[in-house]
Amino acid sequence: MPMFLKKTPGPRTVMLSDGSVLSLADLPDPGTRWVASRKALVVEAVNHGLIGRDDAIRRYGLTDEELDAWVRAV
Repeated sequence: MPMFLKKTPGPRTVMLSDGSVLSLADLPDPGTRWVASRKALVVEAVNHGLIGRDDAIRRYGLTDEELDAWVRAV
C-alpha cells in the first residue's frame, strides 16, 4: 500500500546556516515544556521559512511579544 504525505504549504525541510537540516518533524510539540533549545528551534524554523511567524504564534499559543523575546534571546 503506498504511503501518502500530507500536503503542507511551504517546505518540509530547510538547510540551516551550519549545514544541518531542520524538518517539520523536528519541531517541538505544542504542549512541550519550553527550554532554550526548543525555543531556538522554533526561531530557526521561522527565520528559515520552514513555518511562518503567524503559524508559530498560533501553533504554540504565543503572543507577538513572546516570539519577539525568543528571537532576541536566540
